[in-house]
Amino acid sequence: METNDYDKETPEQASGDSVRQRLFFVVLVATMGSLAYGYDTGIISGALPFMTLPAPQGGLGLNPFTEGLVTSSLIFGAALGAFLSGYLSDRFGRRITLRSLALLFVLGALGTALAPTVNIMIVMRFLLGVAVGGGSSTVPVFIAEIAGPRKRAPLVSRNELMIVSGQLVAYIVSALMSYLLNDPHMWRYMLALAMVPGVLLFIGTFFVPASPHWLVAEGRVKDALRVLKTLREHPREVQKEMSDMKQQARESQQGPSTKELLKQKWVLRLVLTGAGMGFVLQFTGVNAFMYYTPIILKTTGMGTSASIAATIGNGIVSVLAAIAGIKGVSRFGRRPMLMTGLTIVICAQIALGCVLVFMPQDMTQSLLALGCILVFLFFMQMCISPVYWLLMSELFPMKVRGALTGTAVSFQWICNAIVAFAFPPLLAVAGNTTFFIFALINIGSLIFVAMALPETRGKSLEQIETAMRQRFGEQERAAAGETA
Repeated sequence: METNDYDKETPEQASGDSVRQRLFFVVLVATMGSLAYGYDTGIISGALPFMTLPAPQGGLGLNPFTEGLVTSSLIFGAALGAFLSGYLSDRFGRRITLRSLALLFVLGALGTALAPTVNIMIVMRFLLGVAVGGGSSTVPVFIAEIAGPRKRAPLVSRNELMIVSGQLVAYIVSALMSYLLNDPHMWRYMLALAMVPGVLLFIGTFFVPASPHWLVAEGRVKDALRVLKTLREHPREVQKEMSDMKQQARESQQGPSTKELLKQKWVLRLVLTGAGMGFVLQFTGVNAFMYYTPIILKTTGMGTSASIAATIGNGIVSVLAAIAGIKGVSRFGRRPMLMTGLTIVICAQIALGCVLVFMPQDMTQSLLALGCILVFLFFMQMCISPVYWLLMSELFPMKVRGALTGTAVSFQWICNAIVAFAFPPLLAVAGNTTFFIFALINIGSLIFVAMALPETRGKSLEQIETAMRQRFGEQERAAAGETA
């Protein structure tokens, strides 16, 4: 059971300034997991060129196959971590889950930095991936349940901001080390720095409250009320949310058991929608760009250090786009943002394919290719990634929110692994026409979003659950009527 000082206090209604400061602190602590996620996925692009060096020169002697294994082992671990942490967060609470994941972040980072062989590196990257995946499914849900209806969209979107900030830090660290250090083991230092956000996350979890939604679901209504009073500016907000949460809890208790709920068709439809969104996110090819931008640019004739430095542009554009996305999710619907982002992403990939296929290898080609990648990343990180993580925190019913979010995010990581593992051999076989393949896939994703995705903007988590039950339940009844 989760307990801390928040559960023992009986505070009066908090002032507006103290609420904003407390929410900022809670989100900052939680998103240390997102920062670690971003750093761990971003640093591999700078470390790989040095890890491919022969062992006598300080590397691990990676070939294209083991390069794909090292990159994708973290992602396969993340798929497992996302799946398991969803069930653990429902059972033990979001905060305890994050604290446990913080320890895995530290152990995994230390293990990868010290790995003497490729096999040990793959195992340690898998362990680190369990932490990355667990954080990716737990952090958005925790923030959504802490934030409240009015602030949910911008605060959950800070998860994406911290992910891309971690990637930017990774790119800067890679570039600085590649230029300033003449040490063949520099990739080990790059990987070791991933321990820092893990340590901060572990310490921070002792100073944040448990999720009030989770507390109510566990029958700890008084504890939830104490927490909520510290996180809302107005008593009427507390009353409204407590009323909604208690009503939802009563309906859950009176309704089907967890096992029965998971078998209901409307819940399965939501899981399939969440899994479909994971496919949409990853088969944009975003992580092919994030992991392999230096390799893509080297095919245009750009040098290794210059290619690594150019990834800083990726990070800067992604951070600026995530900031714009925070504002966008508060003003626009989820569906319009996704459809706009996918449309621009398709155009950018077609343009990149044309630049790489039809232009001669020179600096102009390198700069135009980088420009296409940056346009792709800006709209990806502004319109698609933040909306995905926001939807993962919103779509699923409270009784099984952690488990279903973990399941959907786990599938997203599987898609991520497929893209990361397949991209180097696909690029070797199909060449630069690979980007036309991604564009074609994204046209299918655009059709899926237009036809299948519900709109959740402007609703509380309880209202979303009711709306999803009604929407998919009515579709089931209509289908049953047509069959009859």
